[in-house]
Amino acid sequence: MRSRARLRPVPLAVTLAVLLASLAAGLLVGAIALPPGAVLRAVAGLPSGLSAMEEALVFELRLPRVLLGALVGGLLALAGAGYQGVLRNPLADPYLLGSAAGAGVGATLVILYVPVAPRLGVPLAAFAGALAGVALAYALGRAAGPGTGTLILAGVAVSSFLSAAQTFLQQSRLEDLQQVYTWILGGLSGASWQTLGMVAPYALVSTVVLLLHGRLLDLLAVGDDEAAALGVRAARVRFTVLAAASLATASAVAVSGLIGFVGIVVPHLVRILAGGSYRVVLPLSFLGGAAFLVLADLLARTIVAPAELPLGVVTAFVGAPFFLAVLRSSRGRSS
Repeated sequence: MRSRARLRPVPLAVTLAVLLASLAAGLLVGAIALPPGAVLRAVAGLPSGLSAMEEALVFELRLPRVLLGALVGGLLALAGAGYQGVLRNPLADPYLLGSAAGAGVGATLVILYVPVAPRLGVPLAAFAGALAGVALAYALGRAAGPGTGTLILAGVAVSSFLSAAQTFLQQSRLEDLQQVYTWILGGLSGASWQTLGMVAPYALVSTVVLLLHGRLLDLLAVGDDEAAALGVRAARVRFTVLAAASLATASAVAVSGLIGFVGIVVPHLVRILAGGSYRVVLPLSFLGGAAFLVLADLLARTIVAPAELPLGVVTAFVGAPFFLAVLRSSRGRSS
């Protein structure tokens, strides 16, 4: 049992290969055609023959966008797997505890009432709002009583309240609705090295913490009493994982807006292909989520080029049918 729970070389190699292929596709394909060999040589630091404008396109637009997409996708999928493990609910997603609604309120406030804010004003407000929403849900859940059920209900209540607050704010400034909805639908058009640098420290901390808790999440899966008998403090593990997953979600939302289904679909796919141990699910979810969002963003910016689809729309079109198929197959197995 223990050997089967370890991350085996073949699934890891396949996932890494898919991720590298998606990163290459994101760099090489776009509305403006560039010689693939020249692009790869430029990225490798070799003489490429690209013009200064073409090199700027690669290094200032495509490369930071691809890297940011990989980071956001990996964080959302990793956070989704962490939530599912700590709440013992395969339908849990990174936005369950109010992070999406909190981020929406923070971003909306800046867009509507601080139009002269610097470019990073909206991401910072979304980041703070997401963390505040989760903190409020956790505090209410703990006050209502122990157990994951009360925590989930608190998250639903906080999300509903904050969503109503965001709607009220939007109605007060109808002329700015387009900017708000553009952020809500998600996207990576604002990707830059600056945004990557802003989110990287939080992404690193949350990723390391979650990956180190894979074994403990496996122990929690058998029940708090059994885990306690093995010396695991379930409450402390649950709080740490929730905090790290919330930090990962807030970091992703801050720079991409609200992008759905990544945190549900990718961990489900990993469980189908590689098993249910969180020592396997967590790292493969991060890599798989990174590949998934890079490919989704590639579709978003090429299907209707030179225009661009909202990234959240693309992930919904791809993720919703897959998720319904997973639910149907799960129901068939249970019956």
